[in-house]
Amino acid sequence: MAGGSLTTGAVAKERAELYKGRVTPYVIVACIVAATGGSLFGYDIGISGGVTSMDDFLEEFFPAVYRQKKHAHENNYCKYDNQGLAAFTSSLYIAGLVASLIASPITRKYGRRASIIGGGISFLIGSALNASAVNLAMLILGRVMLGIGIGFGNQAIPLYLSEMAPTHLRGGMNMMFQVATTFGIFTANMVNYGTQKIKPWGWRLSLGLAAIPALLMTIGGIFLPETPNSLIERGSNERGRKLLEKIRGTSEVDAEFQDMVEASELANSIKDPFRNILKRRYRPELVMAIVMPTSQILTGINSILFYAPVLFQSMGFGGDASLYSSALTGGVLACSTFISIATVDKLGRRVLLISGGIQMITCQIIVAIILGVKFGDNQELSKSYSILVVVVVCLFVVAFGWSWGPLGWTVPSEIFPLEIRSAGQSITVAVNLLFTFIIAQAFLALLCAFKFGIFLFFAGWISLMTIFVFLFLPETKGIPIEEMAFMWKKHWFWKLILPENTL
Repeated sequence: MAGGSLTTGAVAKERAELYKGRVTPYVIVACIVAATGGSLFGYDIGISGGVTSMDDFLEEFFPAVYRQKKHAHENNYCKYDNQGLAAFTSSLYIAGLVASLIASPITRKYGRRASIIGGGISFLIGSALNASAVNLAMLILGRVMLGIGIGFGNQAIPLYLSEMAPTHLRGGMNMMFQVATTFGIFTANMVNYGTQKIKPWGWRLSLGLAAIPALLMTIGGIFLPETPNSLIERGSNERGRKLLEKIRGTSEVDAEFQDMVEASELANSIKDPFRNILKRRYRPELVMAIVMPTSQILTGINSILFYAPVLFQSMGFGGDASLYSSALTGGVLACSTFISIATVDKLGRRVLLISGGIQMITCQIIVAIILGVKFGDNQELSKSYSILVVVVVCLFVVAFGWSWGPLGWTVPSEIFPLEIRSAGQSITVAVNLLFTFIIAQAFLALLCAFKFGIFLFFAGWISLMTIFVFLFLPETKGIPIEEMAFMWKKHWFWKLILPENTL
């Protein structure tokens, strides 16, 4: 057992105060290149909604939806309700779910870089298939390949960032993944705004341009260094120490290196991380691996980002106006993430999550009231109320951008001890993609059934998850990634759950 520790603790004692080092240009560049993979996830989220609102795309692949959309007296909330169209959007996420579980042993055995490179190659293939699709089967196959790429990328990149970053700036540097994701969303919205004017193949350009971030991720992955944690876990202690000295800018890395060595000893003694994570001593980590990504999706943000053009058209905006409004929300999301980067390692994770939740609840309720009072089945919102809806949606997106957006990835990626880290991150990604799939597949039907109540539905979930954070999520700010196990033992609730010999 590692360094004499009993079970859960990946390390024998706390050494956080002995950690040395600084932020080096080397680690900044490595994290920026790695985080670029997040733009793949964001680009796809943003591009899907815009493409599915383009007449040329609908006419070629979903003629029933096209005819329904053009009907003179359609129900405002139901004009896009089609399970085939929803399947186009959501098929990617089921593929990503399966791929993220497959990626876990690859990430553990061959390193974080292998999964990043594999994800980039798969995404390149998917973007080529989608851009050249001549039938629905080819279109869906392309989406599946994109899903595999996202599954591998989302599994490996947050781990890479958390392991490379120095402890005191881990939150901010990990959020580079979310910055890249939001930049991808914004870029996709701007691309859609331009390509919807290109008849009849603008949608092909939108889907094909996904190859650009995929190429950056693949090439970047080839030149990235592996993380010291992964090198040590795979037996390359000397290489791991040299890399650790390089990225910390000092030779005084004994404390951090010792933590990694002890963690790797325990990790290598465990042959089945997925079975091990189910044990009682890992209960806090398992709960967070499920609750955090579930909560992130049940904010309703993906519904807005997937279907922003569809949503705004349903509210009576014209085609150009709807794409312009969705581009605005994408830009707001990208900018708001920097608020979190600037504050997360000062204020902590809990403050941002709770305050962001309160603001999102307020915005969802306001939108529901406006639509409930002013927006019937066959009428349009007035210009003033339409603008108000966009403003409130942007305020919602701002709150998500500095709270649950980045922290829904950051918190899970930093809490797992090395012995279950790849399995824990795979569960996080799989749960995220599962609920993304469910919402993507069900949102149009829920919008049709609940009407304005869909926003109250999401507000209820945000209320529950904000209370959960207040009660059950301890603050992880400033705690070394290999010493997180000590944190759970000090928490008022989790210390009652953990077995006595945990530390």
